[in-house]
Amino acid sequence: MLRALIVDDEELARRGLEIRLEKFDDLEICAQSRNGREALTAVREHSPDLMFLDVQMPGMDGFDVLRNLSTSNMPAVIFVTAYDEFALKAFEANALDYLLKPINDERLAEAIERARHDNNEKQANEHRSKLLRFVCDLTGQELSLDAALQAASESGHGYPKRLAIRDGTETTCVDVEAIDWIDAAGDYMCVHAHGNTHVLRGTMKRLEDLLNPETFVRVHRSAIVNRHRVKSMRPHRNGEYFLSLEGDTELKLSRKYKSNIGRIAHRSS
Repeated sequence: MLRALIVDDEELARRGLEIRLEKFDDLEICAQSRNGREALTAVREHSPDLMFLDVQMPGMDGFDVLRNLSTSNMPAVIFVTAYDEFALKAFEANALDYLLKPINDERLAEAIERARHDNNEKQANEHRSKLLRFVCDLTGQELSLDAALQAASESGHGYPKRLAIRDGTETTCVDVEAIDWIDAAGDYMCVHAHGNTHVLRGTMKRLEDLLNPETFVRVHRSAIVNRHRVKSMRPHRNGEYFLSLEGDTELKLSRKYKSNIGRIAHRSS
């Protein structure tokens, strides 16, 4: 069974999609969300395989939701959008699937068929990388790691204290100590700080080498955490752990990085 999450701020839109999905015997709706914040909670609690995500929502929109999802709990994403023809070309160019409102039943069936083949961690990583590149293309937020360091005017001595982050046409500096956690997909990284998420182009290994290991700990092949933000830890199956961060974020510490748990436990105990 494919477990699906519906995210849309319009009740009629959610109900309409729910009715259309009833015809698919191998799909069940595990939750529905009215906004981006609810969507992030639903992904964490229900671990859906598939998310129907409305792009245009007040407050946290669909793109903000994507920035705040980690690769380890990334469902396949089908955009539901009322964007015009120009924007739809951007969706198609980035190999993303989308449904144009009002939803066409034939297109819905095609999108679900693609989702059936997109249900493992490797594909989720590739999927998220494409989504992040797509978000960068539309919002102009992308900045390479080297450019972020150079724009922050670091001297090159010791660990960098700031990263330059681009938001549209403006570039501002973020204190490295303010970073809560970082996750990556392909050549893109999401840097989470002060409740905001910024996208950088670069590899996790490169960034890990630049960060102070007294503060930042690798917990997953796609995640680094500021150990000072970890509130608690709870064991999971196969020797893994879930880390609870300030702001209700939860990250998985994989078996590969279990040896790093002592560096985090010292802070959270």
